Amino acid sequence: MTVSIPDDGADSPETTFKRVLLKISGEALMGDQGYGLHPPTVERIAREVKTVHDMGVEICMVIGGGNIFRGLQGSAQGMERTTADYMGMLATVMNALAMQAALEGLGIHTRTISAIPMDQVCEPYIRRRAVRHLEKKRVCIFAAGTGNPYFTTDTAATLRANEMACEAIFKGTKVDGVYDKDPMQHDDAKRYDKISYDDVLQKNLKVMDASAIALARDNNLPIIVFSLDEPGGFKGILAGRGTYTRVGG
Repeated sequence: MTVSIPDDGADSPETTFKRVLLKISGEALMGDQGYGLHPPTVERIAREVKTVHDMGVEICMVIGGGNIFRGLQGSAQGMERTTADYMGMLATVMNALAMQAALEGLGIHTRTISAIPMDQVCEPYIRRRAVRHLEKKRVCIFAAGTGNPYFTTDTAATLRANEMACEAIFKGTKVDGVYDKDPMQHDDAKRYDKISYDDVLQKNLKVMDASAIALARDNNLPIIVFSLDEPGGFKGILAGRGTYTRVGG
């Protein structure tokens, strides 16, 4: 089923959203590999971002680190949780730098901004400076999560989206929305066109973690869940068409 986001009578698709945050998992950068970065996949996602950037939309990004190291898995194997989480944060910086290189290869000015200071490779997070980058039409990639252990990149994405006054979070996944059960395993899985924050929490749907959903709910920030594997999907939704699920908002 195809649904549209109303554009409030605007004449052009560029006005659907002016500033958004794109959240993708580290696994999205693996391609068909079992680990690490797959450069053609990184480039493909960068081209998707470029098509939206060319519409005049200001874009922030948060990328997970699960393709390199996942703190929870390290903790489960006996590593001290705080250390494992910091290692996961460093993995997100590597992914952010890879995406920055791909975007700049397409001619898009990009800044990697880390919650953990590492001045030789990226900027430290200063909110007002990041806002200025966006105003200058630079893509801002926020790395190292919130800078604190025990918080996921989902929570970091919601936090940064609120701080940057984004109008929505776009969560790129392997499926075209939120389902009541895993559509990869169940043919009768039902997709929601729209669902409330409370229903996501109550039904324990794997959209984002609970603290991220609660933070989005408290600030009435909509989450648009769509397929990152669908060519042109990101641009299509911003142009008011495409298949997706809207959480809250």
